[in-house]
Amino acid sequence: MTTATLTRAGQPASRPYGFRDVARMEWLKLRSVRSTWWTLLVFAAAMISLAVLVMMHQHWAAMSAAERASFDPANDSFAGLSIGQLAIGVLGVLVITSEFSSGMIRATFAAAPRRPLVLAAKAAIVAAVTLAAGEILAFVAFAVGEAVLKAPAPHASLAQPGVLRAVLMAGAYPALIGLLGLGLGALIRHTAGAICAVAGVLFALPLILVPLGTSIQNSVGQFMPMLMAENSLTAVKPVAHSLSPGVAFGLLCLYAAAALAAGGWALSRRDA
Repeated sequence: MTTATLTRAGQPASRPYGFRDVARMEWLKLRSVRSTWWTLLVFAAAMISLAVLVMMHQHWAAMSAAERASFDPANDSFAGLSIGQLAIGVLGVLVITSEFSSGMIRATFAAAPRRPLVLAAKAAIVAAVTLAAGEILAFVAFAVGEAVLKAPAPHASLAQPGVLRAVLMAGAYPALIGLLGLGLGALIRHTAGAICAVAGVLFALPLILVPLGTSIQNSVGQFMPMLMAENSLTAVKPVAHSLSPGVAFGLLCLYAAAALAAGGWALSRRDA
């Protein structure tokens, strides 16, 4: 991830930077680097292409009675989140670790000495961009999935119970993963290490539970981000041994806030 020059014409040297000033700088840096657009492109490609592939290969006539009862066209349209969430998590990591690797973070902190303010501005920009992209692509993936789903398979509509909630959650979930990545990036400060941490939280932790038995999987697994999102994206049949969508969303917000708090603490305690 390349970096943008941190300058602003007409800024008085004696005037401290406020939140709006720092947020403008962070928006300039985010939209000026190629990695932002590449990760968003991967996110878009995953969301749309997997929605098409999965929904085109739904063979209603060949399904068993149990498969038909649990068939959820809304949830199946969001198969691309399995890849897209990692792309957004990587974007959150790169927003801050690229500045540490290039040394630009020293210029950032020289212009805005209040380090928690810098992290808050980064979080606001990351949240705004990823939430907008996530919601747009969630609605697009849902619409595309319903368009390619062949009759006589039942289709979903936003007016049906739980469907709109599933679509909105599919757009909000990646944004929370992006904030989680930002917090881990601020804490670890190393791109590869922070990306591994994000991948570990999303993919490795659920796999670790597999050899530990069903009871532990059911009791601990319900607090894993991916499994919480899985139940929030279904509009037909709730996933067994999982939290309700509202509780899961609140806990995901708490995870993101905890990661940002840990990252903010690390920024304040360590040298740049």
